[in-house]
Amino acid sequence: MRVSRRTILKSAAATGAAIAAPFVLRAHDALASSGQVNVFAWGDYIQKNMIERFETDSGIKVNLSTYGSNDEAENKLRAAGGKGFDVIFPSVTNRSNYDDSNAPGGSWLAPLDESKLKVDNVIPSMLRDSIKLGAVRRGKRYLLPFNWGTEAITFNSDVHDLSDADVSYGSLWAEGLNKQVAFRQKSVIMGVGLYLESIGQLKTDRMLDVYKTEEDARRVWDACAKFVIDNKDKIGAFWNNATEATAAYTDAGCTVGQTWDTTGILLNRQDAKYKYRMPKEGGITWMDSMGIPVGAENLDQAHTFINAMLGPEMAGTFSANTGYNSCVKGAENYAGEEFKAQFSEIYNEDNLANLWWWQADTPWFAPTRQEYVEKITNA
Repeated sequence: MRVSRRTILKSAAATGAAIAAPFVLRAHDALASSGQVNVFAWGDYIQKNMIERFETDSGIKVNLSTYGSNDEAENKLRAAGGKGFDVIFPSVTNRSNYDDSNAPGGSWLAPLDESKLKVDNVIPSMLRDSIKLGAVRRGKRYLLPFNWGTEAITFNSDVHDLSDADVSYGSLWAEGLNKQVAFRQKSVIMGVGLYLESIGQLKTDRMLDVYKTEEDARRVWDACAKFVIDNKDKIGAFWNNATEATAAYTDAGCTVGQTWDTTGILLNRQDAKYKYRMPKEGGITWMDSMGIPVGAENLDQAHTFINAMLGPEMAGTFSANTGYNSCVKGAENYAGEEFKAQFSEIYNEDNLANLWWWQADTPWFAPTRQEYVEKITNA
């Protein structure tokens, strides 16, 4: 059964919540109508058409800085003492990485004043699920859902004859794929684990063991890293951001890989031979969010900017730009027919029910995983 984007978001409809109106800044609800806001976001998130609309509607100038990984964002904010930016877009599962006893209040992120934010515009299920994924610390919300997406399989269908039902993380390791496979090291060890468990070669509790204890994480990742290294002749390119992932196909000759959805979706828009599909073991799923650094100087403008991102029309523009899915109610109504068609082509009722979500980081998770990233990189 093919479904529309609305199917996965049906909990929003179940609440009886009305679809919010498109974002237009009005005098009575503006927290700020001048000044500037310093935004620190993933490289493809806040694009020119969004900035122009926001600046026109609000009178606030956007100063945009970008990053390509969570590690980069965390390290830069920490090094700056939580200063220099007013809005940041962390993955919700990485919130604990901003905790620091040297930071004001114990975190480089500030608790959000929800009374100043259009929290009701967020899909209720996403707002709820963000809590267990790490958005709340000591009873206070630090991060508000912004978007969600998947990491799955992008392949050149002129080279690979794969039906939707046959796509697997194991598709990356088929015979004859000399230097044709692309992946991000820190997440390929998750896809490999799901694959090895599915064929009975590794016990992982669907990869949740890596969050249970450091001993379990090492047991699982030892096996995953060994498998990747044993198949290193198939590796054509590593990627760490969306630009590198796309270049793996367009410049490095890769024909199959584990990529974010934006890579597969935008490649497909350029050439229909590229397909992005959920593997039968489950698409790896993430949620990114919006937060305010503890040293933010333009707080009124930060709240105004976040509220603008929570407008359905702005959120729909974001999805149309990137191929990512918004956490805002009604965004799909403004994302365009191409986005709707691609969503329906990629997702169905079964694979939406089989998504695998990144969990909130445990203290050992990131440093231990980095050890295996280095092992794979240097093999």
